[in-house]
Amino acid sequence: MSLSHLKPTVPKCWLFAASGVMWSAVGIIMGVTAIGWLANGGMGRGFALALAGLILAMLSVRWGFGGIAKKNIRRLRRLPERGCFFAFQAWKSYLIIMVMIAIGVILRHSSIPKHVLAVAYTAIGGALVMGSFHYYRHLARLMRTVSRRRARRHPRH
Repeated sequence: MSLSHLKPTVPKCWLFAASGVMWSAVGIIMGVTAIGWLANGGMGRGFALALAGLILAMLSVRWGFGGIAKKNIRRLRRLPERGCFFAFQAWKSYLIIMVMIAIGVILRHSSIPKHVLAVAYTAIGGALVMGSFHYYRHLARLMRTVSRRRARRHPRH
């Protein structure tokens, strides 16, 4: 008895969309959390720490998260035109995600001051949001390609 009929298959473009949305959503959640922590510390200090986090985010996306996104995009491009929805991340990435969630929980409940954690949350959250644009750009290219193929198959008279 095969369980493959239970696998939620979707067109490949949904995998790029799911990756982008997931990265954006997690990044926004982390950013909102950081803003909440920084708001308690005064405007001047909060702005300086947020700026530090954003600078770190730009560096992180340039030399880390951007490369991860591009590697995942290459993996997704090699998949068939329809695939399991959960393939939007490699199985190893799910393990990394679980570890990162656990680290986040431990850090939030640690004695580390929240304004210090806010810098890290801003950096990682910002890098995730900026990295998500790699997925959106690829999705837009993919949609344009599909649109051109349809136009060639069904020309307007």
